[in-house]
Amino acid sequence: MRKTILFLLPVLAVSQTLKVEPAANPTGPGSSQVNWSVTQDGNALLSWVESDELRYSIRRGTQWSAPRTIAAHRNFFHHPAEVPEVITLPGGSFLAHWIEAPKTESEAEWVFVSASRDGIKWTAPAMAHHDKSDVEHGLASMAANSDKDASLFWLQSLNGPDKPTSLMRSVIGADGNEIKEETLAADVCECCPTAVARTTRGLLVAYRGHTKDDIRDIAVTRLESGRWTSPKIVYPDKWQVDACPVNAASVAAKGDKVAISWYTSAADKPRVELALSMDSGATFSKAAVVSTGDAYGYTSVAIDDAGGAFVSWLERGGDGARVLARHVSADGVAGPVAQVAAGTRKSLGYPRIVRAGNETWIAWNTDSKAQTARLGM
Repeated sequence: MRKTILFLLPVLAVSQTLKVEPAANPTGPGSSQVNWSVTQDGNALLSWVESDELRYSIRRGTQWSAPRTIAAHRNFFHHPAEVPEVITLPGGSFLAHWIEAPKTESEAEWVFVSASRDGIKWTAPAMAHHDKSDVEHGLASMAANSDKDASLFWLQSLNGPDKPTSLMRSVIGADGNEIKEETLAADVCECCPTAVARTTRGLLVAYRGHTKDDIRDIAVTRLESGRWTSPKIVYPDKWQVDACPVNAASVAAKGDKVAISWYTSAADKPRVELALSMDSGATFSKAAVVSTGDAYGYTSVAIDDAGGAFVSWLERGGDGARVLARHVSADGVAGPVAQVAAGTRKSLGYPRIVRAGNETWIAWNTDSKAQTARLGM
């Protein structure tokens, strides 16, 4: 894709500066593929891959718990967009998912899951989908359904990378076993991550769609009263690209309030956009550009109690890249941009934001180990 300087749209009035406070974390040398979730009691859970182990730690008060290993000596797919995830169910059980790519001579990628009742002893890894052929299954995200199960969303390319790719859902039990599998969309962008959040009305899944004309805009579908709504484009950027952007949306929710951010390069203007919803994603505000320069994307978003959003992204900076972040209030007031970190596009990975309690955290990669910081106003 061609990279051009972003034509800045008029952005919203300025609010107070976002503060970035670097904070130590329990990851070790060589750690990468960091991700967040929030436990059922409101604590931040950090997961990462380190020395061929999938690990996690929970921050309680001002301390991190001792890191625990979920799975080791697996064929983890070390790709910034294929990030493992660990969540907790309302009853206290843990579920984890990750991608494995054991065959370098093929496109084989498989989604695996493991479960734990106490976070210490984990079940043997199990494949999360019916199809076991050497094709791509991945770009997964997960959210709890109940005490007994969770929804795992992922992409499946049964006929190879140049053929239609399906958005899939697997229901995974608290014991780590697959309960059912279903297709949610038959043709989506084959290489862009999925994202999911729980609203008052139910689950909302965001993904990059795909049409026969190679339009790849962000779409959402919602699970309400046991049924999936018809997919809806959040905002018609009309990005037409016959390529694989590996760059999609992030979504967060609190009650009926939803924030979604995404990357687009429509009209050859690489940028990150943000839209807000006050009705569980049934409708969204007009998209606003939150990036300020030549954006690489890889955005992440978290929502605060008032419905405002903390949003991060990667942007070109000098000879490398920068992790940038800003806050946008519920009524559309965007604060100044703050630099979180600098490095190369490859080394910074896919930074992730989470809101846990009254704290907002961001994590990113470096060449040596994963880094974390608190974001505050």
